Amino acid sequence: MSKMCATAEAALSGVLADGITIAVGGFGLCGIPSDLIEAVRDSGVTGLTVVSNNMGVDGKGLGLLLENRQVTKVVASYVGENKLFAQQYLDKDLDVEFSPQGTLSERIRAGGSGIAAFYTRSGVGTPVAEGKPHAEFDGHLYVQERAIIADLALVHAHTADRAGNLTYRATARNFNPLVATCGRVTIAETEHLTEQFIDPELVATPGIYVDRLVVARERIKDIEKRTVRPRVTVEA
Repeated sequence: MSKMCATAEAALSGVLADGITIAVGGFGLCGIPSDLIEAVRDSGVTGLTVVSNNMGVDGKGLGLLLENRQVTKVVASYVGENKLFAQQYLDKDLDVEFSPQGTLSERIRAGGSGIAAFYTRSGVGTPVAEGKPHAEFDGHLYVQERAIIADLALVHAHTADRAGNLTYRATARNFNPLVATCGRVTIAETEHLTEQFIDPELVATPGIYVDRLVVARERIKDIEKRTVRPRVTVEA
């Protein structure tokens, strides 16, 4: 059965519903599955729980779902640069579960690895650990963190083959390989599609994790914060 879909909307057909949990790859605006996010927005589904490092910026990336009032809960590492995210949280319109970045990535990895929970020292003694089981190991107190398994995982790849094997480009890799493993259904968008199988030594996400695949449309990639050095004139 082919994993290829003609559009992002077609890729999401039959898997979107109100109230589901969606894990999304990316970091800010880097490596986010923009086509798939926009298709989720256009579908009109509501009551979503979104698991992602953060929620992009205002008007871009996952910020589009916040603007459309489709999200009721976010599991993330920080509010970041999204003012609407912060405002909805402060107004109690949005339930936010903060998770230290390393803990969040491990919770996602554990979900994809069949590990129900694990213990970590990160967050001990802070509100993050309140109400969670604790245990002592080697004289140190640890807090138990539960794995994350999403109903749907959305990722962005640089190159894919038709079997769904994925590679990523530089820092756009970020959370994508982890997110790809934790979804009951995983959909990937890719910038490039190769007709040849990707060299197994280069595969970052094996196609066994990917249920559906779509080629992303060409777009200008947004930059979250442009940082440049002043131009220096060099004398000959």
